[in-house]
Parts: sequence; C-alpha cells; structure tokens
Amino acid sequence: SSSHPIEQSTTTSRTPYPQDRKELYDQVSQHASSPVFKRVIPPARQGIGLQPAMAASTKAGMKDNPAMSFVMLTDSQVVPAQALANGNENPRPKESIKPKDITSGSKQSLSHQVEATTRLFEILSSRSDIDHPICTECTDLLLSSLQGRLSAATKERDAYISFLKTLNSKQPTSAEVSKAQRSLESARATEAKAFSELTALEEEKAALDAEIASLEAESQSLDAEEKEFWRSRNAFALALSEFQNERDALNAAYEHDARQLERLQRTNVYNDCFCISHDGHFGTINGLRLGRLAPPQNVDWAEINAAWGTAALLLTTVAEKLSFQFKGYRIEPMGSTSKIEKVEYPAPPSQQPTASNTLSQHQQQQQPRAVQPKTTTLDLFSSGDLPLGRMLVHRRLDAGMVAFLDCIKQLGDFVEGTTATGPLSPDSDGGGGANQVRPISPLSPPRGGILKLPYQIRKDKIGDASIRLGASTDEVWTRACKYALTCCKFLLAHASNVGGPGRGR
Repeated sequence: SSSHPIEQSTTTSRTPYPQDRKELYDQVSQHASSPVFKRVIPPARQGIGLQPAMAASTKAGMKDNPAMSFVMLTDSQVVPAQALANGNENPRPKESIKPKDITSGSKQSLSHQVEATTRLFEILSSRSDIDHPICTECTDLLLSSLQGRLSAATKERDAYISFLKTLNSKQPTSAEVSKAQRSLESARATEAKAFSELTALEEEKAALDAEIASLEAESQSLDAEEKEFWRSRNAFALALSEFQNERDALNAAYEHDARQLERLQRTNVYNDCFCISHDGHFGTINGLRLGRLAPPQNVDWAEINAAWGTAALLLTTVAEKLSFQFKGYRIEPMGSTSKIEKVEYPAPPSQQPTASNTLSQHQQQQQPRAVQPKTTTLDLFSSGDLPLGRMLVHRRLDAGMVAFLDCIKQLGDFVEGTTATGPLSPDSDGGGGANQVRPISPLSPPRGGILKLPYQIRKDKIGDASIRLGASTDEVWTRACKYALTCCKFLLAHASNVGGPGRGR
C-alpha cells in the first residue's frame, strides 16, 4: 500500500521531460502502424501456477497460426497464481494481509512479481516495435499520449450516446415513413435510371476507347510511315543536291572549257609570235624597227639585226607550215646573227651553164651524191658603219637581203600556185578567228581568188625600192624593208588561214 504514494511522489518530484522528446514522440506516434516484427512470448514457468492444459493449448494455438501478431492472454497469465488457488477472482486487498504472511511469502511474492512484470513487458513488446521496459521519460510521454487518446475516445463515446438518445427521442410518424419510402423508391428509380445510363455510357466509353485504340494504332502506323517518308525524302534530297552540285560543276567546267576553246580558236599563234606593224616610216616586227633614217631617227644596228633575225624565223616558220622548201637557200634563224646559206650545184662537164638549163631543186637532189654542192654563207646582220665605204661594208648584208627577197618571192609564187589550182574556201579560217591579221593592200585579190604578194619582187627590188643598202639611200632602203615586212605579213596571214599543211609543191 505504500508503494503507490512513493511512486506518485517520485513522479511529481522528477524533472519534466524535454520538450524536443515530446515533439519527437508525437511525430512518431502519429505515423505509428501495426508491429512489423513478430515476437514470440516464451511460456511461463510451471512454478508460478500456470495450468498445464492452458499452457499446452496456448502453445498449440501459436503453432497452428504462426502469422499471428498478437497473443491471447488467459486469466492465469494476468491474475497471480495465489488468487486462482484460493478460488477468488479478485485478489484480496493488500490491507488484509497479515505481516507474518508477508514475511513468510515475501520470497515467493517477489519472484512472482518479477516474473509477472517480465511477462507484461514481453506482451507489451509483442504489440509494438518498442522494446519494454522503457525509461521514465518515455513512460511519461506514453502515459500522456494514452491519456489524450482516452479523453478523445470518451468524447467520441459521449457524442455517440447523445446522438443515439436524439434518434431514440425522435420517432418518425407513418406519414413521414411513407414519404421517406416514396422518396426512397423515387431515389431507387432514379438510381436505376442513372445506373442504366451509366451502363450505356460505359458501353459507349468502351466503344470509344476501342475506337481510340484503333485510331492510336493507325496514328502510330502513320507516324512510322511519315518518319520513313521523311527519311527517304531527306535521302533523296541529299542525293539530288549531290547530283545538282555535280551538274553545276560540270556545267561550269563546260562553260569554262567552251570559253577557253573559243578564246583559243580566236587566238592566232602566228600573230602572237610575229607582230608586224609600223612606226612612222619604219616597219616593225615584235616592236623592232627595220630601217635607218637621218640621225634624229637613227636606229641602232643591234635592233636592226634582231629585226632581221625575227623576220628570218617568220619566213622559216611559214615555210614549215606550208611544207615548202626553198630552192638553193637554207635559212638559219639565229637571232641577231641570222644567216642564209646559198647552195649551188656545179654543172656537169658536158654541159655549159646557161640560164635555160638551170637545175631545179628536185633535179639537184637527184644528182649523184659524189658531187658536193657549193655553199655560200650570206649574213643578215651588220656590225655597223665604217669609214671604208658604205658599199664595201654592207656587201655581205646586201647579198643576204637579196637572198631573203628571193625566198619571199619563191614562197609567194608557191602560194599563188596553190590558190590558183585550189582556191581557199571562204569559211576556212584555220583557227585564226576574229583576231586574225589579214593583209590590207590594193594589190591583194579578194578572198577566195588567186593570192599574190602585195609588192612585186624583181631581183634586188621590191616595189620601186632596192633592198641593197650600199646602192640606195637610207630612206629608200627603209621603204624596201617596210615592203618586205608587208609581204611577210601577207604570207603569215595565208599560213594562218590554211587549215592543215600545204598541198605539196
């Protein structure tokens, strides 16, 4: 009897539990659920008065249902064994126990209390995830929580009781009952109608869902087809772009090549290599003046020699283009030191050399090889004026220039003969094009007729001027050189118009 006041004094004298622990407990208790772990309560020992049959039945029940999360307690597990032995359900009050009984049974009562406390702790532990016993602060928290839950349950019970009393006090009349029944029947009819409508709507919804599913499948197939179409379309676009780029590149290359071909067709190689023009009284070839005048217009011999060398190269090129060979001459273009070799075959001893029996080149080639021709070198250059006399100084140059005029005459006769037998077609330009240089002279015949040199050549004279520098003045010699370049330009234009090599001799 003295333990309860001591416990109350201990509870009141103890310091209150911390507030944070109370908040933690409330938070955990709000989300508390059923025990997770199954706890098995060991059976009580036989010494504390458990009935063997009850203990066996309890064990058998636990074995039969191992998934139970709670344990059924019998009276023997709650009420002390001594109370059951006396046949009284309620134990005797502690105040009626004599001191000598307490002394004699103190040992047995203490062990019984320890065993009962342990059993109670095990039962409590089996009903939650918290292992008992717990500390004093947690016990206070638990008691406070249980007290609050008890108050809430009491209020709920009182509310139910008051509501039950209200229902019992208000008994409905027959009119109210009939009205309620009519309203119930109307509500049931409305419910049935709404249910039928709901069934129809559900069927319609099912049909719509099936239709939506089919449309979704069709949409997915269309999406796949669209994706495949765009993939093929992109591949086709890439291939088309590549083909267009290749076509554009080919068109650009074709246009470039066509323009290049047209430019090349209009290009005259002979005019580019041998540009014959005039500078006042001087005839020029590639910008080199050919002739001499008074000292204000004096020309150096180096320029004159270079001009004669270029003219010799021009004449040799035209002869090769027309497949022509000069009779008795071999031109050797060597720049400023060009030469002309005069080849003479001696006449046979039985024949006297006359003007009527002059051997042609073909006959000269058929002469026996034992006869060696006589070769005379004629210069197309001069070292300059010397005080020894003009005729003596330029004698070799005069012979070379006369031979040069003879070569021009032979080539002009060859062109005249070829155009007489086969006139040149009007549309054969030989690749000369619009930039082709054609001689313009009143002596030139119209295109398609017999071609003749612009100026007539007779021995050392061309036109009315002598080519000999020692036998004429500077003005006459300059005019003769200009006439010679004009004839060279005429031959160059004819060679440009010829589509192929010459027609032979």
